[in-house]
Amino acid sequence: MRYVFKKILSSIITLFIVSLLVFVAFALIPGDPALSRLGTNATESALASLRHQMGLDKPLMVRYFIWLGSALRGDFGTSYSYSMSVTSMIADKLPITVTLMIYSLLLMIVISVPLGVYASYKEGTLIDRIIQIINQIVMAIPPFFSGILITLFFGMILRIFTPGGFVSISKNAVGFFGFMFFPSLAIALPKSAMVLNLLYSSLNGEKKKDYVRTAYSRGNRSKTVFFGHMLKNASIPTITFLGMALADIIAGSIIIEQVFGIPGLGRILLTSIQNRDYPVVIAIIMLVAVVVIICNLAVDIIYRIVDPRVEENT
Repeated sequence: MRYVFKKILSSIITLFIVSLLVFVAFALIPGDPALSRLGTNATESALASLRHQMGLDKPLMVRYFIWLGSALRGDFGTSYSYSMSVTSMIADKLPITVTLMIYSLLLMIVISVPLGVYASYKEGTLIDRIIQIINQIVMAIPPFFSGILITLFFGMILRIFTPGGFVSISKNAVGFFGFMFFPSLAIALPKSAMVLNLLYSSLNGEKKKDYVRTAYSRGNRSKTVFFGHMLKNASIPTITFLGMALADIIAGSIIIEQVFGIPGLGRILLTSIQNRDYPVVIAIIMLVAVVVIICNLAVDIIYRIVDPRVEENT
């Protein structure tokens, strides 16, 4: 229990530091949001009035703590560009991006874990070599390029889906999930290759340990030793990597949304950066930080459950 409390406290402190750094960084970026909104022909009095309305005339740390207090209540302010609640803007697009992330994570697990286990079980065979060659090729392809290849092959050549033809889930649920499969696959493939490689190496490393030789000497069948003992121990570093891979999945989602024309958080983020709409940008970055920190916390707790020795070393 002490281990969990320490991890939760550490996560809260990390989140606070991230929020401070992000807020200060965007506050110090050259440029005047009021000027961007009113244009270069605006009078000084109009600019001063808008800066006061936006709270930009207050000291930096005062603005930060006002923002922090509101953020803790779920209020991230008002968009400079759209004059509407940032929270409502994010809430409108969040389900699309979350679906893309979860879809990608599930595909990554479904692809990498069975293939990694099977390749290790068949180590040294022709099937193992074929899987390893394909895996190295896939690992070298970044998500945005795999997205382009998937769009070209499945969209333009085979015409299985329409590139840029995003369908809202409220209009056509089957069409929505059918379309989202392809961008999710583009995100999942490179990460799947990495997870497969890690699981494969971990399993092969377990084969050389004393407890495996002892298990065989007691007359256990190879399948019993492999799936009953080795797989559990090899899963520990794999679970950790899955938590770390989530940050890449989030970043990949933002990029892939542009490739496939998905109206998610990625589009809002890039538009807001161009328009210097910092309340929206800060809110999205903090949302990503919260998700990553929570997932890493969950991974640490799962790691602790799988291997109780973790607490003894922390």
